[in-house]
Amino acid sequence: MARNIAIKVARAEKDMTQTALAAAVGISRQTMNAIEQGEYNPTIRLCRAICKVLGKTLDELFGEDDRHEQ
Repeated sequence: MARNIAIKVARAEKDMTQTALAAAVGISRQTMNAIEQGEYNPTIRLCRAICKVLGKTLDELFGEDDRHEQ
């Protein structure tokens, strides 16, 4: 599983720490770190919650990067 740089970038745009984002969606900071590191695959419900807090779409944060698949 690849690292999720998009979440880290979106957090930085909102000046949010992992701890603040994790609290906003009801998970631990360790779980948020694991998501960003690509070590944990979040449920669709959790993905949607993260998107809502960060003001991004599912595709923006969790979509496949198909630019390299052509």
